[in-house]
Amino acid sequence: MGKPCPWAVLVLCVVLVGSSAPCVAHRQPNFIVILADDVGWGDLGANWPETKETPHLDELAAEGTRFVDFHSAASTCSPSRASLLTGRLGARNGVTHNFAVTSVGGLPLNETTLAEVLREAGYSTGAIGKWHLGHHGRHHPNFRGFDYFFGIPYSHDMGCTDTPGYNLPPCPPCPQHATAARVARRDCYTEVALPLFENVTIVQQPANLSSLAVRYAQEAARFIQQASDSSRPFFLYLALAHVHVPLEVPSLPPPASGIYGAALSEMDTLVGWIKQVADSHAKGSTLLWFTGDNGPWAEKCELAGRLGPFVGAWQRQRGGSSAKQTTWEGGHRVPAVVYWPGHIPANRTSSALLSTLDIFPTLVALAGASLPLNRRFDGLDVSPVLFGWSDVGHKVLLHPNSGAAGRYGEIETLRLAQYKAFYTTGGALACDGSTGPAEHHQPPLIFNLDRDTQEQEPLDVASREYQAVLPAISRAYAQALEDITTDNITAADYSKDPAVTPCCSTQHVACRCQVPRAHPAMLDHRQDQRARWLCL
Repeated sequence: MGKPCPWAVLVLCVVLVGSSAPCVAHRQPNFIVILADDVGWGDLGANWPETKETPHLDELAAEGTRFVDFHSAASTCSPSRASLLTGRLGARNGVTHNFAVTSVGGLPLNETTLAEVLREAGYSTGAIGKWHLGHHGRHHPNFRGFDYFFGIPYSHDMGCTDTPGYNLPPCPPCPQHATAARVARRDCYTEVALPLFENVTIVQQPANLSSLAVRYAQEAARFIQQASDSSRPFFLYLALAHVHVPLEVPSLPPPASGIYGAALSEMDTLVGWIKQVADSHAKGSTLLWFTGDNGPWAEKCELAGRLGPFVGAWQRQRGGSSAKQTTWEGGHRVPAVVYWPGHIPANRTSSALLSTLDIFPTLVALAGASLPLNRRFDGLDVSPVLFGWSDVGHKVLLHPNSGAAGRYGEIETLRLAQYKAFYTTGGALACDGSTGPAEHHQPPLIFNLDRDTQEQEPLDVASREYQAVLPAISRAYAQALEDITTDNITAADYSKDPAVTPCCSTQHVACRCQVPRAHPAMLDHRQDQRARWLCL
């Protein structure tokens, strides 16, 4: 991708018009959280020198602080996002596995989101990109604290499109006519097209994946500009489609880069432009936090990301993937960079044990707001670590089951300092088609990650090191489970009903429609009674 990105100039035009006025520093900082999808720890060049496609992210790391022991709160989409926005694990907030196209529920309504807290504190709040926390009724992001939403209600492989991109197995485009032959393929959605929302309105169905990155960049730039013009602090949650399959690349990638590398490069360019947009409006007043929702989706083979050294060798020897959906390091250790000129040290690398759970309490504290009452949080206010005053994060970090083994959301893996204990192990579906069967361990498998980043050789149960650390691990595990069971916990509604599937026109095959961008019409409630409550 040596040529300039075709949407870069467009973004600049949207952003820089009228931006010559000097920026006024807000008392409260602005926040931009960029969440990549299925990105590997090794997908950041600053983490893994073999990666060459991320010059903008590497520059962000050079101008900010890079966290090398940073973890997603779960190893799959919905639980990870729910935890980021609540600061609580799925065992507390009720979101333990992914929501479906037909899901009636979502993130429980009695859980308070980061957007709700910040909006109450005076922030303009926007969510752009993937939601995946419920789309029906009041689970929609506009009812969860976000003033503005532009994006898709779930993963972009959960509906057919006219631009299906690259996937394994490849999926067909949406049918054009009711008489068109349906091609049934594993993991492919062919009956309902992927919708693109602006607030509660479907503005395009099927969404055009070829232009989705452009539109996200435009809407993010517009949101930043409008919020800056209003003199209110803002919170932008930008949940990218990159680098989840299907991958959509603007042109045929060079052989050295490959399809995945081209998609990674496009994501990097998008992040670079968002940084430039933010700097042009409020440099020094905006904290930008880049990270990922979970590790690579290994069953997608060459279309999956890079684990770096965190290969989960013990599991690989027994079959299955040790990445997304697992509690091995490759499933939840993700890249993380925080940038805030004049506040967060530049060109610093921190080995503090941190998590996406920490985003909620940290931003709430920096905004001068208060955490919701009557509940406990798994995240920490890690602002001292961000500012370089400390390098101490979590003493104990819990890793919930995320699909590969054990019951969804249950805690059967934990980290204590450099030690990681598994009470259950298992491998997700791998590129070679293998899976690793669930195995329960009592006493637990314990790895010393300082010596064994590959998680290859657990400590010998009879060793002095194992016997010395086991009592502390057992106490920490028992205390963590008791803390959860005695908390104010909720349960998500995972019931399904085909009638809640987002559909802008039931009169057309695959719910096909397209509303002009300049005049986004609401659904025709008079002609289609069913549509009234699909999106509202």
